[in-house]
Amino acid sequence: MIRVLIADDQAMVRQGFGALLAAQPDLLVVGDAADGAAAITAARALNPDVVLMDVRMPVMDGLEATRRLAGDGQSGGPRILILTTFDLDDYVYEALRAGASGFLLKDAPAADLVRAVRVVAAGEALLAPSVTRRLIAEFAARPRRGQPRPAALSTLTPRETEVLRLIARGRSNQEIAADLVVAEQTVKTHVGRILTKLALRDRAQAVVFSYESGLVAAGE
Repeated sequence: MIRVLIADDQAMVRQGFGALLAAQPDLLVVGDAADGAAAITAARALNPDVVLMDVRMPVMDGLEATRRLAGDGQSGGPRILILTTFDLDDYVYEALRAGASGFLLKDAPAADLVRAVRVVAAGEALLAPSVTRRLIAEFAARPRRGQPRPAALSTLTPRETEVLRLIARGRSNQEIAADLVVAEQTVKTHVGRILTKLALRDRAQAVVFSYESGLVAAGE
C-alpha cells in the first residue's frame, strides 16, 4: 500500500482528492493538513510515502514545508508531489529545488492524479506527462549560476553520465534502454547507482542536479 497525506488549505480539495485516492486498492490516505506547518507535523507522525502538497497555504507555504520534509533525510522522508493551479508556475522550479519529486496541475484528470502518486512513490517519473519535456526545457533555459561542477560527477562512469544526461532530458527508462540498445533492467541499475553516488533522492533531483551543475545545458 502507498500511504498518502494530502496538504491543502481548501477542505473541498482535501476531501475530493481523499475520496478519489481512497477508492484505489493500492492507495491509503493516512491523513490531511490545512497548512504547511500542520503538514510537517502530520508527515512526521504518520510516515506517508507521498505528500500531495499545495503551494499557497497559510501559516507555512508548501515550498518551505517541502524544504523541511526533504531535509529530514535523503531516503527516509516522503516523496512530495506539488499541486499547483498554474502551468509552469515559478513556484514549481523552487519546489523542485526544495526537494519535491514532481508536480501536477490541480485540474488534471483524476486518472493522472492517481498515476502521479504511484509513479512518484516509485521514484520512476518527474512530472505530469503533458508538461514534462516543456518544463524541463524551461528549466534548462534559465541561466546557471557561476559555480564549478560538483566533484561527485567524476565518480560516475561514462555510461552513467550518459544515462544521467538522458534522464535530464525527460527520457523514461524504457526510452533510455531503446536509445542505448540495452535492457531496461540495465538502465534501472545505472539509475540506482547514479542516485547513490550523487546522494540524490530520485529522478527529479537528478534533473535539477544535471542542469544546475552544468552537465546539461539549454539547446543541447
